[in-house]
Order: sequence, then structure tokens, then C-alpha cells
Amino acid sequence: MQNTNTKESLHFDDQNYNIVEYSDNFQINGKKITIKGLGEKYSKINSFFLDYLKEYHIPTGFIRVNTSNSLMFVKDTRFPFCIKILNIIDKRTAKIFSKKEGDLLNLPVFEIHSGKQKESLITESHLIAFELATNEEIRLILRICSKINAVLKSFFERRNEILAEVCCYFGKNEDKIYLFDEFTPSSIKIFSGDDKNNKRPNPYKLITSNDMKKYTEHLFNLTSV
Repeated sequence: MQNTNTKESLHFDDQNYNIVEYSDNFQINGKKITIKGLGEKYSKINSFFLDYLKEYHIPTGFIRVNTSNSLMFVKDTRFPFCIKILNIIDKRTAKIFSKKEGDLLNLPVFEIHSGKQKESLITESHLIAFELATNEEIRLILRICSKINAVLKSFFERRNEILAEVCCYFGKNEDKIYLFDEFTPSSIKIFSGDDKNNKRPNPYKLITSNDMKKYTEHLFNLTSV
């Protein structure tokens, strides 16, 4: 199952910056759903975390909010892969290692994914063999991801939340690597630190527009306090 918000294609303004627009459309298993105000909340959540990470000296390509549902970034050459950070044992890992799905990991797992297909997991050697990134670039990206994870885990723990997963996308501008995406409900998976709080939608099972709306609203409220 793949849940994604529809981002409009990148385009350039008159100063040659990337403008990313978030629409109110959402896809669940290929079915298009519209949730009023979703794009604006996606934009605000993403901009909050990008600004927050800047405070910890994490290099981001984010410049500023452009409109209520669009953000401005530096022009970049995007790496064609993302890093998925896992702090819990997901379904795939549980099956491979005969562990309990949902258990917390003592150390994070960093997975490299390319494309939007179900089977998108690749290795560092794939990146190097196909010249998608150099060994030095991969090491730097993973170091940045380790810091991102530490910062975000602490942020959510202070709010009695558990960061289960987040996906990070990177690009280059003038040979410098920047973080660009994606700190939205499509990427960030959190659970309540209170076992009694079981009324919230499972971020891995957002199968209705109501579930998506509730989860987005919760994440939005955490960034608005």
C-alpha cells in the first residue's frame, strides 16, 4: 500500500529557485482522494521541520515559505534515491529476521530506496556501480541522516511520541549536498508513547480520507505548539 500526497512538478521562479507546491490531492492504492486544506498543512509541517533542522546546523536547501501551500528551495540536482530511517522493526524486517513487528530498535536502520515501486530497496554498491553517488557522498548523506534521526527522535520524545520512520531526500547545489525532503505525513511515521492511546490512526494504515485527515492534523498540531 502506498500513500502519497500529490506534489506539483518543480518549476523555477524568476530568480531560478525551485518552487514546490503541495496539492489537496492524496492517493491511496492508486485512488485519488481530495482533502480540503491538506496541501497547506503538508507545506507547513515540512517547512517547520526543515527550519527546525537548520537550527541544528543540518544543511537544507529550504529557503522560505512561498505561498500557503508552496515552498521555495535552492536549485539543485536531486539524487535519485532516498534514505529511509527506521527506529522500529517494520513488517519486512520482522519477516527476514524473525522478530516482532513494531518493536523498538536499539540503533536505527538506514535503508536506501530508489523509485516508487514496492521493491525499491537497493545497496550502496548499486549507487556506486551506476554512478548515482560517490562513496564520499554516500558517507556524508548517512552522517547527516544519523544527525537528523537524533534531532527528530528527541523532538518527538519530548512530546511523548515515538519516531518510527522518516524518509530523507537529498540534492546537490554547486557541489554541496543539501537535505530537501520529506517531512510530511507521507514520510513521518510516529506513534504515541502512551500504550493506552490507541485511538489514533496507524500511520502505516492510512486507508481512508478520515484517517489521513486525523493523522495530518495531529502532526500539524505537534508543530504548532
